Amino acid sequence: MQVIRTLLIALLAFGMQFAFAQVENAKGSATVRYERKLTPEDKDRAFKEAQVKAVERYYAESGEADSANFDNVRDKVLENLDKFVLSATLISDQDMPDKKQYNAVVRIELNVARLRNTLKANSAIGSTPAGNKSPLTFVFMARQVASVKAYDARVVKRAEVRADASGAMQAREKTAESERVGGSSVKTSTAVDRSYNASAQRSITAETGGSSTQKSDDTTWRLIPAQSLNSQFTGVFAKAGFDVVEAAYVEPQSKGLLSVKSIERDYETGNDLSPETLRNTAQGLKNAEIPYLALGTLDVGTKDQDPATGLVRVYVTVSGKILDLNSRFPKVVSSVGPVQFAGTGPTEAVAQTNALKLAADSAARELVSQINNVGVR
Repeated sequence: MQVIRTLLIALLAFGMQFAFAQVENAKGSATVRYERKLTPEDKDRAFKEAQVKAVERYYAESGEADSANFDNVRDKVLENLDKFVLSATLISDQDMPDKKQYNAVVRIELNVARLRNTLKANSAIGSTPAGNKSPLTFVFMARQVASVKAYDARVVKRAEVRADASGAMQAREKTAESERVGGSSVKTSTAVDRSYNASAQRSITAETGGSSTQKSDDTTWRLIPAQSLNSQFTGVFAKAGFDVVEAAYVEPQSKGLLSVKSIERDYETGNDLSPETLRNTAQGLKNAEIPYLALGTLDVGTKDQDPATGLVRVYVTVSGKILDLNSRFPKVVSSVGPVQFAGTGPTEAVAQTNALKLAADSAARELVSQINNVGVR
């Protein structure tokens, strides 16, 4: 029974992670004014305007790129609201007779898939004929920390000592002698009066200081085979209307300059490509007539336990960018991250896979939104 329960929780968690791509919940609030008395028509008007606010709020929370893209289709969406809002529920309402105002708060289920199709149809790439679209290729690496070399702090100590001394001495000696002769003897006497006065002063000043230098850790990464990531990125970019070509197919056409192995080696020791690799990659893609390159990493963290479900949870941090190679020098036209996403599952492997898919999907969609916003065709 416990095993069945665990599997059901895992399936529910898996479904919840990817259902977001099609349907989203959003909440909106609207206040309308009325003339003399609140009527059913006034309530309907507030109810509809609250739905509109919910859609606008969803895109406002999605980021600047998505919000800007939504502005291009805003009127079309609001004129056909029933096609994009699957359901709407009135959460609360309030009549304010003294102000002649009525407020309504609603929660809606938003058909995100239809919204994305609408955005795609009205984007620059969506309106470009298939034969005129610019090809795009991508190289995204999933990786995990293999080793970390930490350095002790280098400490330098310094001490300065200054000593000052001064003194004075006075001395006085007084001697008196006398002699007395009488009979057959001679008597002598000596009297000595000595007086000394001495003083001394000494002061020592010490100053200590130093410096501490800490060298950054050297981190090496182990690449994780994740073939599903290719289909994830290909799917998102292709659905957005881009002509996507996998890097493995471009490499032979680059005249030996595009090397996926070189890119992998750079990402094993750092977070970006070396200048030489970047130059070769850019020239190789120009040779292959590929004007856009998407690059990025998905860094897998350590596992923990999800407090809500008790399942294994793994976080993935994603960073990425798209380079435009049309001009003399490559330039970044969109970027994302670093952003963290969590995946859950009955085992670490399942949680890791879910997290990688979620991070890849979210990163690709954000990059698509940004390049659509700048009018890439």
